Amino acid sequence: MKVFIVGAGPGDPELITVKGQKLLSEADIIIYAGSLVNPALLDYAKEGCEIHNSASMTLPQVIEVIKNGVAQDKMVVRLHTGDPSIYGAIQEQMDALDKLGIEYKVVPGVSSFLATAAALKQEYTLPGISQTVIITRNEGRTPVPDREKLRSLAEHQATMCIFLSITMLDKVVEELIAGGYEPDTPIAIVQRASWPEEKIVRATLATICEEIAGKGIDRTAMIVVSRCLAADYELSRLYAPEFSHMFREASK
Repeated sequence: MKVFIVGAGPGDPELITVKGQKLLSEADIIIYAGSLVNPALLDYAKEGCEIHNSASMTLPQVIEVIKNGVAQDKMVVRLHTGDPSIYGAIQEQMDALDKLGIEYKVVPGVSSFLATAAALKQEYTLPGISQTVIITRNEGRTPVPDREKLRSLAEHQATMCIFLSITMLDKVVEELIAGGYEPDTPIAIVQRASWPEEKIVRATLATICEEIAGKGIDRTAMIVVSRCLAADYELSRLYAPEFSHMFREASK
């Protein structure tokens, strides 16, 4: 195996997986998503490693670098931000490699929506509040099916983690309220979760646009909307004294 598609994690260089770090340290060629991946991760690369920033490359150029690397019996790491399966545009790369008969392995990473929960010190799935997490984005240059538009998804009243939409926050708020969220629903915006310059803004749907004004929040921010951000909730039955399960008998 000479080609690895690796999740870089959300930003903190220590939040890449052990396996991902090992592969970076062994790679002869690294192609990293320079617009989002923390360049500090490249410190794991060995001396003489050939490094490419895919931010300025096209898909054919990325595939050509991989193909040439494999032809020279070199190990190639394609480094994507977060977990590559979420808005990573990796399917088209994998399909291209499949057509060329190039074998590869995918190494998962810590997604930014998980790093956002850690930054907020928040569980997304609270009993009696929400047991579902919806990962989505607002419609922009990439179209979204009607059944998956924010207005439709808001009907579920679940916890929503909204990627790639901060520049359209006013439209996001409008769609969420139109779909059923009350204006007083809590919302949190976390920019660059796990990075040193991490920022957190908390508000409600009715006040968030005003709250973030002038705070320098840019396109790398995650939007979380949920009653779990500010609500009383039922305690989990898992640790209740009167609750029995396969590892513990009830004590009351």
